[in-house]
Amino acid sequence: MAAIKLESCTFALFGALGDLALRKLFPALYQLDRAGLLHDDTRILALAREAGEPQRHLAAIDQALRLHVPAKELEEGALARFQARLHYLTMDFLQAEDYLALAELAGAQDQLIAYFATPASVYGGICANLAALGLAERSRVVLEKPIGHDLASSRAVNDAVARVFPENRVYRIDHYLGKETVQNLIALRFANSLFETQWNQNHISHVEITVAEKVGIEGRWGYFDQAGQLRDMIQNHLLQLLCLIAMDPPSDLSADSIRDEKVKVLKALEPISAEHLGQRVVRGQYVAGSADGRPVPGYLEEENSNTQSDTETFVALRADIRNWRWAGVPFYLRTGKRMPQKLSQIVIHFKAPPHYIFAPEQRQLIGNKLIIRLQPDEGIALQVLTKDQGLDKGMQLRSGPLQLSFSDTYRSARIPDAYERLLLEVMRGNQNLFVRKDEIEYAWQWCDQLIAGWKQLGEAPKPYTAGSWGPMASVALITRDGRSWYGDL
Repeated sequence: MAAIKLESCTFALFGALGDLALRKLFPALYQLDRAGLLHDDTRILALAREAGEPQRHLAAIDQALRLHVPAKELEEGALARFQARLHYLTMDFLQAEDYLALAELAGAQDQLIAYFATPASVYGGICANLAALGLAERSRVVLEKPIGHDLASSRAVNDAVARVFPENRVYRIDHYLGKETVQNLIALRFANSLFETQWNQNHISHVEITVAEKVGIEGRWGYFDQAGQLRDMIQNHLLQLLCLIAMDPPSDLSADSIRDEKVKVLKALEPISAEHLGQRVVRGQYVAGSADGRPVPGYLEEENSNTQSDTETFVALRADIRNWRWAGVPFYLRTGKRMPQKLSQIVIHFKAPPHYIFAPEQRQLIGNKLIIRLQPDEGIALQVLTKDQGLDKGMQLRSGPLQLSFSDTYRSARIPDAYERLLLEVMRGNQNLFVRKDEIEYAWQWCDQLIAGWKQLGEAPKPYTAGSWGPMASVALITRDGRSWYGDL
């Protein structure tokens, strides 16, 4: 891995004392340094509003590293080298004069990477201030989600950034795109004729995408209640996964070739009108239940909650893509909080053979499944049918996996966190894993019509018990098509 040697840069992290920076970004930067990937002259600037002695804030970053990096990967020599790169600077991000110190620290030659781990409402102000000091011309900017809360607000944020930065220097983060298994989707599909020749409506029955979380809102009530699960998860993570599964082969592996194909999928998504919401979309809100054997409160009973909130914590829906490849193939998406387990997976259901010759009672086994697991254990399994072993078994069938577990197969290789890969690609100037402006807009356009339909109908989310797989209506959503969610107990 250390063969990838990056040019020196100044990495300016805006919002450096926030949860994302302390929990994910600084550990990812440390791992890149530990792997020998950062240039010796690369500096990391921690920028935040908090005043006081810089050493106190740098100590908080060190404490976060020791908390969030596995103990076996904490090496005192690597930590000392990483800490020597760090500089803390108190800044009000909307005050132009505060950028003078940033300009001085950044120097005159290095590439500047500005990572915005801040609310999207200040992205435009940061960009304008970078431009005012002449820093923009040698900068790349990294934008965290959510970028707006609907199409109009998303355009306002993106337009403010675009007034300073061209699209080829804007990196919009969706951390799912940095996961090793998601990266393998490209290789799995387009490097293996076994799959790509079957990857269409002639051979695939339906597709499931599930992103389930065991946790509740974890103190994020203020943000989450304004967003909800549709905006927080469907609009970005799940639609990005759908695009990678459904897109046509790109002409090459360049960023725009891949993103052009993803945009085609988003444009082909069939709208869901208010009159069809009841059959195609289910929204839910968890009530009190249990997690890991302990009682947990309902959404409306969480700390600082609004007891009248109708924000959804669960969404299941059927999406259809209007093109030649996927005509008649439903994509079932679901995501929720307070589910029985933390799970992110894609299940490709292949059609059964046209004529069945085995025991009638085993007919439900027929049909191969490709299971792509993103978390907790990244890997790929192809569910196939074989004859059961034994003289007394006759032609009794058994279902079993041809399995690739990344952690088992590549025992000597550490699987990097998604943010490590994404930060590395920003430093390399590679936009393959980042979301383009028009992708964001088409995704918001599709989600906005669902939100408008809910408002028109005025229906409250359906309750589901914390620790369950969501409202019963989400089961009906798929069973009315003669199918069931894979793996639900």
